[in-house]
Amino acid sequence: MKSESVSGVDVPPIARRRTDGDLGDCVRVLAAVHEHDGYPVNWPEFPEAWLTPPSLVASWVAELDGRIAGHIGLSRSDAGDVAPGLWSARTGVSVDATAVVNRLFVAPWARGHGIGALLMAQAVAEAQDRGVHPVLDVVASDTAAATLYERLGWQLLATVEQRWGPEQKVTVRCYAAAT
Repeated sequence: MKSESVSGVDVPPIARRRTDGDLGDCVRVLAAVHEHDGYPVNWPEFPEAWLTPPSLVASWVAELDGRIAGHIGLSRSDAGDVAPGLWSARTGVSVDATAVVNRLFVAPWARGHGIGALLMAQAVAEAQDRGVHPVLDVVASDTAAATLYERLGWQLLATVEQRWGPEQKVTVRCYAAAT
């Protein structure tokens, strides 16, 4: 499925750096994704803050037909991230030599246009430019995301259980970009 402009010409999605002015649209897209897919598992009390964690080093949005259609972030390793430690143990490099790909979502109306792969390419390129290796954690029940990562050549490091609160245990799959 391709997007067509008014002239009937295929218009591919574009990716660009996210600006503060994009946050409202990103929250609206995130709400649609949460309603459609259950991502994020726990809706954040302050979604704009969730999209701009202190560990964030860069973020991008995808546009399709002039509308925000997707989002991705790249962050330094945080206490709750498992993949950086697994990659560090596997390769013998410091956790600081990794960057965490996070906050990836694509609007339900915009799927099928390669937006997830486009955004992943942006995050991977940025990590490589910074001299760090991209890794990520994904909830195991998000099979569409896992399928995307594996199709892009990411390596499964492990599947682990995390405690997200006193009453919540979640299984996550930890990945690293291909070397």
